[in-house]
Amino acid sequence: MAGHSKWANIQHRKGRQDKLRAKLFSKFSKEITIAAKMGDPDPDKNPRLRLAVKEARSQSMPKDNIERAIKKAVGGEGEDYEEIRYEGYGPNGVAVIVEAMTDNRNRTASNVRSTFTKNGGNLGETGSVGFMFERKGEIIYPVSAGDADTIMMAAIEAGAEDVESSEDGHVIYCQDTDLNEVSTALEAELGESESTKLIWKPGTTTELDLDGMQALMKLVDALEDDDDVQRVTTNFEASDEVMSQLEEA
Repeated sequence: MAGHSKWANIQHRKGRQDKLRAKLFSKFSKEITIAAKMGDPDPDKNPRLRLAVKEARSQSMPKDNIERAIKKAVGGEGEDYEEIRYEGYGPNGVAVIVEAMTDNRNRTASNVRSTFTKNGGNLGETGSVGFMFERKGEIIYPVSAGDADTIMMAAIEAGAEDVESSEDGHVIYCQDTDLNEVSTALEAELGESESTKLIWKPGTTTELDLDGMQALMKLVDALEDDDDVQRVTTNFEASDEVMSQLEEA
């Protein structure tokens, strides 16, 4: 998504890092416990768990926390969460997908709806914006992993669909069902990735100015602060100029 990695950096710079990290670890723990409950507790035999552990490690989640989350599932602890996807529009008609894990569907729906309403958006029906996105696997490597040609060749060999290389790093996309296979092949060739996960990739985007970005950030921050919300995806597009103004704001 255009500008999204820069946006994450801006959020971190604004002094929210510790708060975000604690939230992030709690979200990762939930994902790891669910994945271990649904399949084998051994990450090598459970692709979903392997990806969840890998993503947690990439964000420096301590090994103890990861092992504790797996043990919770093995011991039959941990609430029974269900996964729900909400779709809606943010300020200026930006499409928003909210992925949640909850043990209380009514509470989560009510919180998500009121967060949209309070921040200039509105919650729609399932499918209301989903058609603007494609479910894809996303693997991110740092610039140091190699030049654009090296990464492109490795990605093609591994069965990926597309690569976007920039000064920020390399983003490799593949079919959602191929993520485990492609990431394993890339790891053998390029080493550990920075991030490996399933994403919603926008097919169409909405261009935002500085005011629009600030309004959208307010909504996304509020949604991400909800303990039931795992991930928020939007289809914003913003120029480098707008992103740098946002950094300074």
